[in-house]
Amino acid sequence: MKIFPAIDIKDRKCVRLIKGDFEKKTEYKMSPVEQAEKFSDHGFKNIHIVDLDGALTGKIVNLEIIKDIVNKFNLKVEIGGGIRNHDSIQKYIDVGADKIILGSAAIKDKNFLKEACEKFPNKIALGLDAKDEYLSVSGWKENSNQLTLDYLKEVNDYGVSRLIYTDINRDGMKQSPNYDETSRVAEISNCPVIISGGVSSIDDIKKSKNLKNVDGIIVGKAIYDGDIKLDELARELD
Repeated sequence: MKIFPAIDIKDRKCVRLIKGDFEKKTEYKMSPVEQAEKFSDHGFKNIHIVDLDGALTGKIVNLEIIKDIVNKFNLKVEIGGGIRNHDSIQKYIDVGADKIILGSAAIKDKNFLKEACEKFPNKIALGLDAKDEYLSVSGWKENSNQLTLDYLKEVNDYGVSRLIYTDINRDGMKQSPNYDETSRVAEISNCPVIISGGVSSIDDIKKSKNLKNVDGIIVGKAIYDGDIKLDELARELD
């Protein structure tokens, strides 16, 4: 199983949110590049980055930070946040990002997702962020009125290379991921699923390894708050 330590960037700083609420933001001393170096030094090969500035504005804000991380460390970066057009996807690919996560734009416009998958094969990850089984968009501020599973069935054959499923109610809460709903998503998904939201302990990692078609897990706040030690987490790497 792939383990993705997470870096959320806001105002050039590492931050964590509670349920995506920008009013409930914690800032950390390490810069995003310093944090990426720490993850790399512990042997992690994958990293999950969200440009929160991009998610709020709908355009790329922290491209240079992503470029810096890719150039300095041997990390496969998946990046999301505010990616609304092919030009933005291309810019991230040009600086060496491994996967480009499409969320709001893909949910609002399925054709955009389909075209992106065709134009950038094996590069597009689909971010499905759900609250009470309904997808949320625009930095989690809007409910799309679309059921997660219904939407997935409609786009399942588009050629997405990876699916990231986040239960917003769990995100930042350290109350364990939503295994049941993730399993339902993974059961019908044509591509591997990454589980996200609520990881609180190494036991959550171990349990996730038993889920069918779940290829990885994103770990954020539990790392920053010290609930999970990086040495301990690194021992769970395949």
